[in-house]
Amino acid sequence: MKFYTADICDELKERAQVLSPGFHPYGGLASAFGPIATLRLKRNNTELIAMLKEPGHDRFLVVDVAGEYVAVVGENLMKLAHHNGWAGILVNGYVRDTHITTAVEVGLWALGTCPKKSFEHNPAKRGVPLNFGGVNFKEGDYLLADRDGLVVVAKEEIEGLQEKLF
Repeated sequence: MKFYTADICDELKERAQVLSPGFHPYGGLASAFGPIATLRLKRNNTELIAMLKEPGHDRFLVVDVAGEYVAVVGENLMKLAHHNGWAGILVNGYVRDTHITTAVEVGLWALGTCPKKSFEHNPAKRGVPLNFGGVNFKEGDYLLADRDGLVVVAKEEIEGLQEKLF
């Protein structure tokens, strides 16, 4: 399904939330979209691994690590996401293994790269509202990403756009 975030923004105007600059693509897809699933982590990615083992159903996983400088997604998690049908992953943090992640057909956007991962064991929270980069992320809304940027659209709005813009 072809779409352009610029067209989405033109159509919805202020009803489209646009993520602030600073997030970069590291996945194998230049564009991705899907309903949002959320996860808040504190450095450790154990719960992220568990979530990516579940069927993705073309959802877009939004992961908030509060910009901590440790990688939470790499080669193995991207392959897991692809195998289980996730459309994309947005990380408010860092990723690694980008020499491989760019070849995996899943969207991946993050603040940057970091070779180090965390070995801490901290609790995580699934399905919680997240807010970063000037955008509110809630489960069921849609995230659309391409080379121009990342846009969040309410579930009600996306239904009216599908025939017009997709």
